[in-house]
Amino acid sequence: MSFSILKQIGDAQKKKSVVDVRPGDTVKVTQKIKEGEKFRLQTFEGVVIRVDRKESHTARIVVRKVTSGVGVEKSYLIHSPLVEKIVITKRSKVRRNNLSYLRERSGKSARLVAKDFDRAAVNEVKAEEAPVEETPVEDAKAEEAPVEETKTEETAPAEEAKAE
Repeated sequence: MSFSILKQIGDAQKKKSVVDVRPGDTVKVTQKIKEGEKFRLQTFEGVVIRVDRKESHTARIVVRKVTSGVGVEKSYLIHSPLVEKIVITKRSKVRRNNLSYLRERSGKSARLVAKDFDRAAVNEVKAEEAPVEETPVEDAKAEEAPVEETKTEETAPAEEAKAE
């Protein structure tokens, strides 16, 4: 398989619009969870300590929060259909892409310095400008192997009736 075909398949899996999430942001991630036959929504609020492959269809964020003195980290695929929405509640000044040093810190030393930002503008879902080509993968396969129509006994009388 060529790389361009793989890229087309990957781009087809991407969501049309995502929020620009950066390390140091405090976010609320709303996720769909299936229980039996029903789905429910669960929110997880924490600090983004890592953003991986931001332009890819496998873009991932790692969110950390401390609950009852225990650190909890969850990893979310941004383009996953199970992630309903991501809302940025606070943006902090950081100078690294991976904030793994926050794992060893607790209390005041784990705080990040907040910076001012326009919350409404940031949480607007921005449509990604990924160029979508008009030739889907199914059409490319159809061109490779043409399918010939064969008349069956069921369709032959119907076609004869239309001809009359």
